Amino acid sequence: MPGLWVYCSSSSFPIFRKMSSCFSKTARLSCVLLLAGLFSCATYQSKPIDQVAVSRRLVAPSMAAIRVKALQIRHPLLKPRHIDFAKGLSAGDAAVIAVIANPALRAQRDRLGVAKAQLIQAGILPNPSFSYSLDVPSGGSDQGTVNAYGFGIDWNILKSLLTRGAKVDAARAQEASVNLDIAWAEWQVAESAKLSVYRVVMLQKELRVAQREENALRKNLEAIRKAVAEGNMTLVDLDAVDATLRRIHTTVLDIKQKLKQEKLALNRVMGFPPSSGVPLKAGMGLPTVKILPSLSGIMKGIENRRLDLLALRQGYKSREASLREAVRAQFPNISIGFSHARDTTNVITTGFGVSISLPFFDRNQGRIAIEKAGRQQLYDEYMDRVFQARADAASILADIRSVDKQIAAAHRAVKTQQKLVHVSYNGFLEGNIDALSYYNEVDRLTTRRLDVLKLEQNLADLYVALEITAGEYIGSSK
Repeated sequence: MPGLWVYCSSSSFPIFRKMSSCFSKTARLSCVLLLAGLFSCATYQSKPIDQVAVSRRLVAPSMAAIRVKALQIRHPLLKPRHIDFAKGLSAGDAAVIAVIANPALRAQRDRLGVAKAQLIQAGILPNPSFSYSLDVPSGGSDQGTVNAYGFGIDWNILKSLLTRGAKVDAARAQEASVNLDIAWAEWQVAESAKLSVYRVVMLQKELRVAQREENALRKNLEAIRKAVAEGNMTLVDLDAVDATLRRIHTTVLDIKQKLKQEKLALNRVMGFPPSSGVPLKAGMGLPTVKILPSLSGIMKGIENRRLDLLALRQGYKSREASLREAVRAQFPNISIGFSHARDTTNVITTGFGVSISLPFFDRNQGRIAIEKAGRQQLYDEYMDRVFQARADAASILADIRSVDKQIAAAHRAVKTQQKLVHVSYNGFLEGNIDALSYYNEVDRLTTRRLDVLKLEQNLADLYVALEITAGEYIGSSK
């Protein structure tokens, strides 16, 4: 700017010399203020999504970093843990690791940054506006005239001051709501990791039972083949054990496939690559509950315990503040300005002005209606969420009691089937029962044992579902 005006002042045109003399006194201060405002602005930095960024973000998490973060974790429900990968992971370890490393939670946590930025924005007052004008006599009877100029400051501040408190309250409550919502998402991811661990453990047990039976049948098959070759047994006997072996082999393959899928699900929820192996603690048991809580016990205090309900209440509080702000925003816009000017006859004036918008048509009624509807929606959603929590808890408790009875009955069925297999085996040796009947009983025994394990897995699933519904730990793992 100074260079430009030096060039103009050396011009042969008188008009530029007059403009230059005026700018040297008043406009330069304005330019300085304008440049100061521009240099204080934020700068743009690009953040491209490319293969390098994807590879960097999706790299396998560092075990050392996870151990440190696990000791420093801060969550309403999850406690810091010492994780030793060499000794294997428990269900609780997997839950904490999932909260630390799950990629989906990163996007959830980014919402908190947006909410914090909105809180900052809510507290910012509008900028005042500065105006400047210059009139240079350039013809006619300009004898004895001077350059005319004028500048003023205008600030639309009253309405902003009136609504600022409600805006800040709404943004602060929204930030708290987002924070609780993130904690609720983390809790669900943690419980999902526990669920995958329990399923992997039970599928491994099922696989051991099925493989043990398959190995025994293979030995029997070789022995019967030898007996058939010696003429002591018939081909019918050989076909019976071979058919049973094929059935149990199909079961083994099915369990292996389910186990592979469940391990991949565990890797995914923990934020590990598909090829990573997750070491689980040996001899880990399923969650147990000494005394099953009652429905009234679960519902007592649930509104102050369930993180999603707390988040909805904060969201409702934010809507209340937004509605209050919308009502206050009915106040008409009032701008107050101050001006200072000089005309071409060298008369200097100083004054102020007030402009008021007349609310004939827009009285902010649309915004108020939107905020009222949004508040009602959150109100009804909160009531429905509490209702659903009560219904879910009642359903899960009923299912747990039912599965408990089924497990007890399945254990009795295993004992009964073991006796039948023993009797059938003696009958088979004595020639009173054919091989097909005996191996059918053996197949039923394997099925009964697998049924027990599947029911125990269902029970673990229900315990995890009950913890999610109750918003607190209920079961304990051995």
